[in-house]
Formats: sequence, C-alpha cells, structure tokens
Amino acid sequence: MEKKVASFKEYEIFVADKSCLNEIANFVVRENYSHHISSFTEKEVKEDIKSVLEEEEYLYNKKSRIYIAKDFSGKMIGCIRSFHWDKHKILPIEKVYGINPLSAIHKEAKYNYWHIGRFAIAKDSGISTLTLFKRLMALAVKPIVEDKYSYMIAEIDSKLLKVMKVLGFGTRQIGKSIDYLTSETVPVCSSKRGIKGFFSKYRELCKAV
Repeated sequence: MEKKVASFKEYEIFVADKSCLNEIANFVVRENYSHHISSFTEKEVKEDIKSVLEEEEYLYNKKSRIYIAKDFSGKMIGCIRSFHWDKHKILPIEKVYGINPLSAIHKEAKYNYWHIGRFAIAKDSGISTLTLFKRLMALAVKPIVEDKYSYMIAEIDSKLLKVMKVLGFGTRQIGKSIDYLTSETVPVCSSKRGIKGFFSKYRELCKAV
C-alpha cells in the first residue's frame, strides 16, 4: 500500500509498506548495477535481488519508513528506507562489516538507532537527481532530528558520502569500507547534531509533506 506525501512538478513521493519490498529490492539492485558495472549477468542480478529482499523482510518493523518517488506514469524513479532498530536484530553493518553499533557508538539505553538504507535513483530519470536525493534523505532522517537521543546508522557509497559532506551532512566513519552491491561502501553513523545542518537546509524541499 502506498500513501502520497508530496507532489512535485515531475514526480510524487509516497510512503510505502512491506508489500512494496519486492519492487524496491528489484529497483535498488538493478540501479546499482546500472550505475557501477558495465558487464553483468541476469543471474548475478537476481541473486542480489533475492539477498536484498530477504534482508529487508527480516529488518522490517512497524516503525519502518519506506519512501518511493514515482513519475506520473507510475514508474519508480527513487527510493530510500529507514527503520528503528530494536537493538536485537542483526543489522547489515554487523553482518557485513562485523561492527556492533552499541560498541561503536553508544551503549546507553536512552539512545535510539535508525538504519538508513536502500537509497537509489533511476539513472535515466531525466530529473534533478540531487534535488530528489535531498528530498528523500530529508524524509528518512526526520525521525532522528525529532528525537532527542537518536543516531543514524548507514552503509553509504563512498562517492555519495562526499556529496553528503558538501551538503552539510556530518557523519563519522566507524569501520573500513568494502565493496558491497557493486560499489565501495562506507559504514558510518551520525548524531542528531551531525544531521541538523543538512536537514535545516533542505527540509523546505519537502514542505508539502
């Protein structure tokens, strides 16, 4: 099920539920391959889609927020997902990088953690991908900014991480980067303070929300 949260000149943004996970897994994996690899097989793509879908189904909970952007023909052109970590489920940052967020960031019970992931934008969308990124990311981090004691956890493409820094998004690297889903990916965290610089600049882009 999808519920529209904002409408713009070239596309609309929806908040989606678990029923959209298969569509998102397909979109994210295929866009990653399209952006980063020139030669690949359909078998490789399908294996990664299966892996991503299984991981998303495992992580999904009632506090998950999935945002998808679609053009007016109904084609998905972007997505991002955030979910509130219960401190029990095994996160990608633990499984892939061997990093325990409670050890690497904070052990105090008062802190909440939100995992941000599955960001992708269609390579052939024909829109301002930077503006769409700002909108999707602002929506994803909104719960963190609104909570006094919250941290973001994410595994971010190294090139995108540089863009985020320029946009005022403060992050801290908490492990070595590895090649994951076709690109060099960096494990990071960010406090409310680190996010506020970005959010205060670009939240107005989602004013319709």
